[in-house]
Amino acid sequence: MLTRSAARLASLPGAVLTMLLAALALSLSGCSHGDSGTHAAASSSRARASSQARMADPSPSPSPSPSPSTTEAPAVPPSPPDGACYRLTFSELASSAVSDHPYLCRKTHTTQTIYVGRLHTDAGVDSAEARAQMARVCPRQLARYLGGSRSSRHLSRFNVVWFVPSPEQAAAGARWFRCDAIAFGRPDHLFPLPRPARLHGILDRSGALDTYGLCGTTAPGSSRFARVACGLHHRWRAVSTIHLAGDSYPGRHAVRTAGNSICRDRVRATRGFSLRFSYGWEWPTRQQWTNGQHYGFCWAPD
Repeated sequence: MLTRSAARLASLPGAVLTMLLAALALSLSGCSHGDSGTHAAASSSRARASSQARMADPSPSPSPSPSPSTTEAPAVPPSPPDGACYRLTFSELASSAVSDHPYLCRKTHTTQTIYVGRLHTDAGVDSAEARAQMARVCPRQLARYLGGSRSSRHLSRFNVVWFVPSPEQAAAGARWFRCDAIAFGRPDHLFPLPRPARLHGILDRSGALDTYGLCGTTAPGSSRFARVACGLHHRWRAVSTIHLAGDSYPGRHAVRTAGNSICRDRVRATRGFSLRFSYGWEWPTRQQWTNGQHYGFCWAPD
């Protein structure tokens, strides 16, 4: 069962209605099963026979030696299996009533465990130290698992979520964390994932972004614009990313003009240097910049 633990989904409006999908920090609450105790009761006839034997023998019986009491420490809950698949919906990612039983990867599924690690802190599975470790490790493991370039990963609809033990599991000694790959079909819907053998290194292979790339229902900035996976019906596509220099946010005017000419030239080149073509430059907002997105998207009709 999944329980919520500092879940966060940042939906930040950009210059043309961009949305930064931050990782959902969730915790996994499994079902713990205690050891079932067993006991045996003597039959009434055996009890009567034992009583008669003691009455017939007047010699005192030796006192039985007390058996030492043994108290076994509860077993540490096991870590979840690596490579397991699950069939969750977007809303269930933050739900407190979701089954944590793995789903057959050969059937339609929406999440896959790509890494299982151990927390390096004793401060608690929901501590700032634990969250910082997962926020650092899980995106790195996702990049390693998917392959591809930094730009291709930014242009994809893939993301990562992570889970930690429940308070009961943590109290019993569990210190694992689990990173799961997901893909967004629409802003609030998960897109089915391929089988593990296909997902591993998928961005190293050509054509992956035709299904899992970032596309739009219409021109970015319009009222009907929504981000979708390119495998769904769309009219525009994010064709490249443009990284911007600087540590601090340059300001709205600076980021607006910084990538505009670069985007225009890139799209024009794909249109045979035609004098008439459409393009869209989507620059990062200040909040997105603070969250680590120092790049914008160059869009073109698809």
